[in-house]
Order: sequence, then structure tokens, then C-alpha cells
Amino acid sequence: MRLRHRWWAFGSVALVVAGFLYAVVFAGPADAAANTVVSLTFDDGNADQITAESTLKGLGLVGTFFITTGWIGQPTYLTTANLQQFAADGNEIGGHTVTHPDLVYLTPDESTRQICDGRVALMNMGFKVTSFAYPFASEDPAIEALVKQCGFNSARGLGDIAAPDPAPATLPVAETVPPANPYDTAAPDEVDSTWTLQSLENEVTHAQAAGGGWVQLTFHHIAVGTDPTLTITPTLFTQFATWLAQQKAAGTVAVKTVDQVIGGAQQPAVQGPAVPPPPPPGTNMIQNPSLETLINTVPQCWAAGGYGTNTAAFAVVSPGHTGATAEQLTLSGYASGDAKLLPALDLGGCSPTGTPGHIYQLKAWYKSTAATQFELYYRIGNGFWQYWTASPLIGATANWTQATWTTPPLPAGASGISWGLNIQTNGTITTDDYEMYDVG
Repeated sequence: MRLRHRWWAFGSVALVVAGFLYAVVFAGPADAAANTVVSLTFDDGNADQITAESTLKGLGLVGTFFITTGWIGQPTYLTTANLQQFAADGNEIGGHTVTHPDLVYLTPDESTRQICDGRVALMNMGFKVTSFAYPFASEDPAIEALVKQCGFNSARGLGDIAAPDPAPATLPVAETVPPANPYDTAAPDEVDSTWTLQSLENEVTHAQAAGGGWVQLTFHHIAVGTDPTLTITPTLFTQFATWLAQQKAAGTVAVKTVDQVIGGAQQPAVQGPAVPPPPPPGTNMIQNPSLETLINTVPQCWAAGGYGTNTAAFAVVSPGHTGATAEQLTLSGYASGDAKLLPALDLGGCSPTGTPGHIYQLKAWYKSTAATQFELYYRIGNGFWQYWTASPLIGATANWTQATWTTPPLPAGASGISWGLNIQTNGTITTDDYEMYDVG
């Protein structure tokens, strides 16, 4: 199992910048003559990917867009109309779950919902959906089996192909065609702000020099001034796409969608299991509240959250307030934002189900070197999570102390709640024994 960029950035802002776009028309040998196949893939459905799609269209290239369906139509994300236009231009629309959680740390039913229901949503929009990409490149054999069960023909990982230069000599330079395991296809790490035109070109030329194979390049933001890491400029993308189109025209490279490489018919839609109902009044609504159930040293049903410029490190420590474990968060390099541990932002298998108009009593034990507060999010629509509110600050304490706060009424349209005790400066906070009650 590989983990890449497990850090959540809530409320991210996308700035769409019009780069210089120009059409280049080439004539050359057919794609079938090339031993090296390149797939341009785009994760999450960020609105600034419109710039990339326009560039591809002008150059006669196509890509695969892996869509987080709960984010469709939300601010800074692609709309249904955008996706329909992409598909009309020859691009592939693939699955990337409903809310973009780390699938390994969810319950099996919730992981199934995320994978299957995301595919169903896209198929209901009229798309052929055969390809999947793991959020955070996090998967294991059980998750691979669920992807197949939900009807996908393939699933892409990250970090198994050498990239960027200087590349690890132990990694191959391309995936095989066909791949040895279609539910864990190998790809380089995602493209980020450290990549140059030479880095991008090298991914292709190294595969060519080795006799060919399949190179999947993964992009997130094509913009200026968005995510400081997972972004390249429209200018750089256009330069690379133009070079790639020239390679394609010369017959040395084929540019295909993931579906065109993998092949196979579209499988029937498979609906995930129903979300469990909320527990009876007076019952603690938090799953794994004492953080005792661990998967690969991470509490099941919990996730790291945060935003801004800082470095957060999470670790299981022992003993806990009760039981064997607690979670310790250490924040360093602080310039802005915060970090916290909170129930996974999912469809209801781990995050508590919320009822609009109800208020909730929150409790958690903590000790910290800095002030903290309850910070809350809620789910709307088909799976979009947004910031809700925060409690007043609570002082630092060297000894285990229980923090308690009662929320305002849950807003209309909300269907789920997630919350955690945050830290907003360099320091450490250790938490355990979470509780949440619907108090009407």
C-alpha cells in the first residue's frame, strides 16, 4: 500500500488563468505504430482543468478526468455541463469516489459506497465509466477487490514509476501494456510545482529509450496561485502538450485515454450499500471513539484535516486517556491555518449523520501545549463537505481534560457532521475518547 498526500485542504481556492493556447495540426503515422503510450490524467475535477482540456482539444489530444462526484458543480470544481463537453471532445470521464476519502481507513461498507456510488452517479449522467483512480494512491488487495466488484475495469495508483529526475534507479520507467494488475496500474508521482518541461518530457523519453510501455501522467491544478504543490502553470502545460503532439505526429508516441489502453466493455452499474441510520437518542454517535481500532497504525474511521501553511505530524501514542492508544498531533513550521484529527469526511459510514435544526453536544479529552477549539464541518448535496463553525478557544493543559461544547442548530440541507479539536500554532495536542450526542 502506498500513501501520497494524505493531507486535506478544506476550502481550497482555484484561480482559472487563461494561458496562451494555440492549435497545432500535424500529420504523421498512426498511434498504433508507437511502442510508448502516454495517458494524460486529471484528478479531482478542479475547474482550472478547463484550461488543460482546451489545450488538448486544440492539439488533437485527449485525456482521462477522474471525478470526485460529490464536488461536481461546487465552487472551484467542474460542472456537469463541463464534463459533458469534455466527453463530447473525446475525453474519458473516470471515477474517483464520492467525497475523496482515504479508502483503506474506512469501514468496508463505506469504501464500497464511495467507489460504487461515485461510478453510478457518473453513469447516470450518461458517461461510459470504466477507469478508477485511488484517492491519495491509497489501496490494498481488499480495496482492489471492491473496485472490481463495483464494475471498473482498471484502477490507477501513483509512485511506482520513476519520477521526476533524478529518478530512483529501482523503479521502472513505464507500466507494461497490458499491465500485470489492471487494478493497481503503475504511474509516476503526481505532477507538482517542482516539475519542469524537461521533467515532463523525460517521463516520455525515458520510456522510449527503454523500449516503450505505458506512461500515465497525473495533473491536479493547471493554474497560477492555487495549491502551492499540486499545480503547474497553463504555460508549462501547453508547452508540454505541444511537444507531446509533435511526438505523436512523428509516430514515436501514442496518446490514449486509460480506457483506450485497458479496453473491455462497460460493466453494469453496482449500487453501494445503504447508509446506516443514526443511532437512538442518548447513544454516542462517534465511530471508534477511543481510537483503539487501528489500521496500519491509523485509527479506523479517522482522518487528518487542515489547511494553510504548516507541517502537521500525526502519531498514535500510548497509553491513552482510557485504553491503549490516543492520537498526538504535532504542528511545526506554522505560518497560517490549522490541523486536527476528525471523523472521515465520507457518506455516513464513519461521520455522524446529522439532522437539520438539531443541536449536538460534543466532548473530547485532550492535553496540549497550545489553545484548541472544536472545529466543525457538514456535508451537503451528494457529498460535498464545507466549513460550518467553531467553538471559543479552550486553554492549553498539561493534564487530561475533557472539553465540552454544544453546537448551534445544524443548517438546512446538511446531512452529516465531522469535527475535531484543532491546533493553530506550533505545538502539540493529544486527544482521546470522543463523544457526540443529538440533544434535539
